[in-house]
Amino acid sequence: MVEPFPFIDVSGSPYERGRQHGAAVPARVKRSIELYGGQLTELGYDAVAKSRLIAEFAREIEAFGAHYVEEMRGIADGAGVTLEDIVMVNARTEVMAKARLEKAKPVEAGEELDDGCTGAVILPERSANGELIHGQNWDWKAECAETAIVLRVRRDDGPDFLTFVEAGGLARCGMNAAGVSITANYLESERDFTQAGVPLALIRRKVLEQEHFAMAMKAVATTPKACSNNMMLSTVAGFAIDFECAPDEAFPIYPADGLIVHANHWVGSIALTKIKDTGIPRVPESFYRDWRVRKLLDDAGRKLSVADLKSALFDDFLSPYAVCRPPRPNETGNLSATVSMVIMQPAKGIMEVAPLPALNRQFTRYSLTDDPVTLAAAAE
Repeated sequence: MVEPFPFIDVSGSPYERGRQHGAAVPARVKRSIELYGGQLTELGYDAVAKSRLIAEFAREIEAFGAHYVEEMRGIADGAGVTLEDIVMVNARTEVMAKARLEKAKPVEAGEELDDGCTGAVILPERSANGELIHGQNWDWKAECAETAIVLRVRRDDGPDFLTFVEAGGLARCGMNAAGVSITANYLESERDFTQAGVPLALIRRKVLEQEHFAMAMKAVATTPKACSNNMMLSTVAGFAIDFECAPDEAFPIYPADGLIVHANHWVGSIALTKIKDTGIPRVPESFYRDWRVRKLLDDAGRKLSVADLKSALFDDFLSPYAVCRPPRPNETGNLSATVSMVIMQPAKGIMEVAPLPALNRQFTRYSLTDDPVTLAAAAE
């Protein structure tokens, strides 16, 4: 049996929220650090070089919001680890890529550098109950089934939010009490790591702090980044938008026939005239993953349910290189998998999450207000 992801409920000041987070799951926080710190060691970084590398991103985070560093400090103290290691977890995409560049060890074809993922939004006009549905499969290191958590943050300075995140992290995908939701997908371009920028995890966290959807879009579209990323935003009011982000530019994609579906290749016509997609060697199956999800949703009819979105994201067409992929070694021997399926219903304030969905169809329902509930397994 695959165990549900732990649920952590935190409140108070940024430092106190972090301390509660770290103290609740210290073993998972340490496992997160081990995963990424071990990679730096393999790349030849000693303690001094590691500190220098991570400090670059700590400065970017502090300038973006000092309260983020305070929360990270709390996580470190609660888990009994260093602040430096918590910064590394929150900037792990940027840290690992910068390390490879410095060591002249580019990622090889077939080796996932960042998250895979297939995401989708169903707008109210296509929803069976008239409410927006937002979901995603997260494809990454299979070991992250041992590190991920669902974190509920109760705030005095803005909307409460739920986020599915690696332990030690401030946010990944999630939704807030103002009805703003976000998921994100790996993208790559030739502009990556040509400038400094705010780590992607902190931009996602900034989105979840927003009372108004316009400010959530601003956080994604205007914050400088070190690398490319796709971020899909939705509002309970009935709108969604996808931003294909280069480090210095964001290209919007609007819903088509009540749906947005995105995998891991650039698709916007304007972006494709300006950007070279350098990520295809790592995610060639992306070209059919988004096609499959859209086709399955369209085949399910005009009015779509949560069950329809789950069914599309469970798709095993051309497995193991599928929308929902079982744990498998990639070309460099790392174990890769769909680590989780996350389905959000912002009007109800609930998020359903299934760990390792290619092996397990048991969801746990997490709420902005209530305790988690184990659901009946999704039908085959």
